[in-house]
Amino acid sequence: MAVKDRDRFSTATRIRLLGEQTAARVYRSQTKRQARRSRLTGRAALLALVLCSLVVALAYPIRQYVSQRADIADMQRQKEEAAERVEKLRDTKARWQDDAYARQQIRQRLHYVLPGETGFIVIDPDAAKQSRTELGAADRPWYTNIWDGVDKADASDH
Repeated sequence: MAVKDRDRFSTATRIRLLGEQTAARVYRSQTKRQARRSRLTGRAALLALVLCSLVVALAYPIRQYVSQRADIADMQRQKEEAAERVEKLRDTKARWQDDAYARQQIRQRLHYVLPGETGFIVIDPDAAKQSRTELGAADRPWYTNIWDGVDKADASDH
C-alpha cells in the first residue's frame, strides 16, 4: 500500500487527476451551455412559429378590412356625387317651374315664335355640312335629326 499511496500522492498523479477533473468540469459547462443554447433556440423557433402563424391567420382579415375600407370610401364618394346631382336636378326643376324660363327655352330649343312675330333661320351651306358631321344628334335641333332620318331612309331605297 505504500506504493499505492505514494503513487496516489505523486505529482504526476495529482496533475493527471487535476486535468481529468478540469476536463470534466469544462465538458459539463459546455454541455450546460449547449443545453441552454438549444433550449433558447427551441424557444426562438417556437416563438417564430407562433408569430408566423399569427401573420398567416391575420393576413386575410386585414386584407379584407383594407378592401372594405376602400369600398366604403368609394361609396361615400358616390353618395356625395349623387347628392350633387340631386341638387342640380332640383335647381333645374325649380327653373323649369318658372314660366319665363320655360318660354325662353321653348323659343330657343324649338324655335317657336309668338303670334305676330316672324321666325327666320339662316343656314350657311358650309356650316350645315360641317354641323352634321361634327355635332352629335343631341347637340342639333330636333327637326334636323328628323330630316336626317328621312334623308337616310330615302337614300337606302335607291
